[in-house]
Amino acid sequence: MMDQFAHFFGILFELCTRPSNLLVLFGSSLLGILFGSMPGLTATLGVALLTTLTYNLDTSTALISLLGMYVGAIYGGSYPAILINIPGTPAAAATAMDGYPLALKGDGGRALGLTTTASLIGTVIGLICLVVLSPLIASFALQFTSWEFFLLALFGIVISGTLTSSDLVVKGWIAGFIGLFMATIGRDTLQFYPRYTFEQSQLDSGLEIVPVLIGAFAIPQIIRVLAEKQTLRKAEKFGRILPDFRTIARNIKHIVRSSMIGVGIGSVPGVGEDIAGWVSYSTAKNTSTKQQQEEFGKGSAAGLVSSETANNASIGGALIPLLTLGIPGSPPAAMLLGALLLHGVVPGPTIEAEHPGFLLEITAIMVMASFAMWANGMLLAKQVIKILSIPSPLFIPVVGVLCILGSYALGLNLFNLYLMLPVGIVAFVLSENKFPISPLVIGLVLGGMADESLRRALMISDGSFLPMLQRPVCLILVLFILYFLLSQFGPVKRCTQRLFSRFKPAVGG
Repeated sequence: MMDQFAHFFGILFELCTRPSNLLVLFGSSLLGILFGSMPGLTATLGVALLTTLTYNLDTSTALISLLGMYVGAIYGGSYPAILINIPGTPAAAATAMDGYPLALKGDGGRALGLTTTASLIGTVIGLICLVVLSPLIASFALQFTSWEFFLLALFGIVISGTLTSSDLVVKGWIAGFIGLFMATIGRDTLQFYPRYTFEQSQLDSGLEIVPVLIGAFAIPQIIRVLAEKQTLRKAEKFGRILPDFRTIARNIKHIVRSSMIGVGIGSVPGVGEDIAGWVSYSTAKNTSTKQQQEEFGKGSAAGLVSSETANNASIGGALIPLLTLGIPGSPPAAMLLGALLLHGVVPGPTIEAEHPGFLLEITAIMVMASFAMWANGMLLAKQVIKILSIPSPLFIPVVGVLCILGSYALGLNLFNLYLMLPVGIVAFVLSENKFPISPLVIGLVLGGMADESLRRALMISDGSFLPMLQRPVCLILVLFILYFLLSQFGPVKRCTQRLFSRFKPAVGG
């Protein structure tokens, strides 16, 4: 253990003592806060665009910039949520519930100070969970066979489709299986047989993940912002931004619980920070006294710190399945997976064997990113707020150009543009019809693992599915998948609701 601590601080010291690293760190963190604070620009889009600029950087510098952007963007969404009642990112939607009422009372500076400190604490607790749990999960996953990896991938697609659909759940599943189908394009890795390539040599190696992800996340966002022509209201005035440690101490139970909620929800494939914020906000309200509940929605500090702690804690949670199993826990983590693959790092149970010290390096970078976010938030918030007066449509053409340049720069391949644009248009049509995009991306990312693992397992078992039912982890995953599929049918749904209602605790004091 002491050796691990010494190794960790050695990596941290080495990274911190390079001026170029600090410059990249604070620059990307500030860029992330700017991205998060602009309604219409999301953390996923920010990480996607920055990925295209890291092709020629070494892996450490690329990760510093991407994690700095990721942490900063999730936090930055709280600025417009508090000051103009419009969340900059979906993750900050719950923050607006109590942040804006505080700003109307003239406490905008105090609210920003609380969210900045809560975000720092949430990120640090999330990465502590990352450090503690990742080696255990990776060690456990080394016992997995192809059957477990196939079922894990299928479970990720099903649960992502179930939890992210705002309309019919089946739409989430359809989106997931569209992504799964896209992952089968190209020559299969076991027998090198061409599938859906239509004799196009560019498709032999399959779809490039980065252009597809840029198209899926950026193009719909660009079309939507240009179509809506959203005008922002004037930001409320706020005073000095100070960390209100007394309020933080009074709400420490909400902060700790919200961190655990954030890590737990963040680790569920494809779900992400926005759901963590709402679940944590709702839990804080339900576990408060009746008198405290009346303050929610009117400027409650407990509601504010709960949502902000949870959405930043989910970053660490999203990295746990990403690094140990190769399964991204959120859309920005899916983009991060694409960046890691670009730099030759394949996440999974063997990551520590192939890249010794990688988990400690990620942890050290996350620590640096957390403190860079806090310092930028405390010192530069007033300057960042000024950008809210600039209409989003003015930024969007620049974002569009960066998408095109970034996709083309990947191997200087024009085919990536032919790939990005249709995927973006299809993603826009799907999202306008309330098909969630996250399951599509999760399906694409996990499709290769599901396809290869299933075929390899069937080859070993001579085409029999029986070995799958003889392994305990497989049986648990099969039961979970069946539960999520069957729970959408009326009789099963009613039985489940009646069962859970018996265990529902009395709330509200």
